[in-house]
Amino acid sequence: MSALAPWTMDKTVALGGERRHLHKGALVAPAFSAPSLASQIQFSPTALAAAMARTATLQNAPPELLTHIRDSALSEARILLAEGAGFELSPLLADLADSERTHFASRMGAGITDLYMNALGYAWRNNAACLSTALKPHADFLYHGGNALGHGVVLAEARGSFAANVSDAGMAAAAERKYLRQVLPYIGALSPHGRVIHGYSIGFGSRPGTVGAFLRLSQTRRGKPKAKPGIPKSPTPPAGAVAPAGSVPTGMALASHRSNFALMDAIPVAKWIDWVGGKRDVPEDTGPITFLKFNYAGRPFLAPAQALMPFKSPYLWFEALHGHPFWREQWEQYVAGPFAPFFAFAMEESAAASFLDTLTGLIRFGTRRLPDALDLPTGDLAGIISGDSRDGRFVSARDELARGDYDYALFRDGLALIAGPPPRKLTGVRSWHPKEGLD
Repeated sequence: MSALAPWTMDKTVALGGERRHLHKGALVAPAFSAPSLASQIQFSPTALAAAMARTATLQNAPPELLTHIRDSALSEARILLAEGAGFELSPLLADLADSERTHFASRMGAGITDLYMNALGYAWRNNAACLSTALKPHADFLYHGGNALGHGVVLAEARGSFAANVSDAGMAAAAERKYLRQVLPYIGALSPHGRVIHGYSIGFGSRPGTVGAFLRLSQTRRGKPKAKPGIPKSPTPPAGAVAPAGSVPTGMALASHRSNFALMDAIPVAKWIDWVGGKRDVPEDTGPITFLKFNYAGRPFLAPAQALMPFKSPYLWFEALHGHPFWREQWEQYVAGPFAPFFAFAMEESAAASFLDTLTGLIRFGTRRLPDALDLPTGDLAGIISGDSRDGRFVSARDELARGDYDYALFRDGLALIAGPPPRKLTGVRSWHPKEGLD
C-alpha cells in the first residue's frame, strides 16, 4: 500500500515565460493595471487539493452532487503526484485509462490556474459559462478582486496536459492558441458580473516519468489610451457593469460562496443561495444551521458540525460545549489510512459571518431585484507562496508557513482546507438562521 501514500512536500513551479496580445479597438477600463506576474509559485499538497476542489465545484449542479465531486478531486490531488521537492507525476497515472489521465490533467490545470490567480491578488471566482449560452468556445473562469476591483472582471482559461511529448514550447503554444480562441473574443464583453477587462490563458504540463513541470501564460497586452479633445478617456459603463470600489459583484460573490459552502458540507446555505438567485424553490429545511468555532494557526474558523465531527456521539456534544479536547486517539485512528486523511473545509470567522449576515439580508429582501454589489472582506493566503517577478525573490502574502503543527490552505475569499492535525478543542458554537442571521 506504500505506492498509495499521499505526497507531503511542497512543490515549486516556475513560470517559463509569457506572451502578450494586444486588444484591437478601444482600450477597456483604461484605469486598470494588470498585476505583476509571479515568477514562480510554491504550494502545499493541501493548497493544490483545495484549488482543484474549488474549481471543480463551480457549476450549477445540486449541492449534494458537488460534495461527491469535491471528494474525488481531493483524492486525485493527493495520490496522483509523487513525493519529492520537484513536481513529478505518480507512476499510478500510467495505470489509468487515457480518458482518466486527460480528466486529471484538466483538473490539475484548473487547480494550478486558481492558485496562480490567487497569487496575483484575485479573490472571487465563477464559471465563465455565463458568457455564452451557445456552444461557442469560451474560457473557463471569471475572477474579480485585487487590481480588478472597481473596474470589472478578468477571464482565465486553464489548460493542463500530461503526455510524453509535453514541452515548454508546446505549453507556450497551447496557452497562446487557447487565448486567441477562447479569451481574446470576449475582452470588452459584458458578463453578468461586469465587463471583461483583461484575460489570461495558463498552460500547465508535465511529462510522466520525469521531474519538472512547464508553466506558460498568455495575457492581454494593454496599449496606452489615445486622448482626444472633447472626448472623455473612460466612458461611463452601463448600470451594473462595474461594481463600486471596495465591493464584489453580487453574482460573483454568490457563485464563489455557493461553491465554498458546498465544499464545507453546509448544503442548506448553498440551497438558500440558489433561492436568492432565483434558481430553485425555497429549501425544505428552513431551520438553523450549527457552526462550530475553533482556532487554528492563530486564526478563528467556522465549520458546520457535521463536517468537523465524523463521530456521531451525544457525549462529544457535551465535551465540545465545555471546550474539552477532542478524542485524539479516535482522530488518529480515523486518519490512519491513505484514503482517509483528516480533511475539513472551513471559513475564517470574519469572512463567514460577513457573508452569512449578508445572505440573511438578501433572504429577507426576497426574490426581488438583487443589489449590484455586496460589501465583503478579502484576506491573505496560506499554503501558497508566489515569486515576485521584479527581483526573483519569494514573497508571501501569509503570516506563516502552513507547516510544523499546522497543515492548511487559506484563500483570499476566506475559504480554508484543514488537513491536520485536527483542532484540539472548540471555542464556541454559533447558529445561523436564514431569516435571523448568525448569533
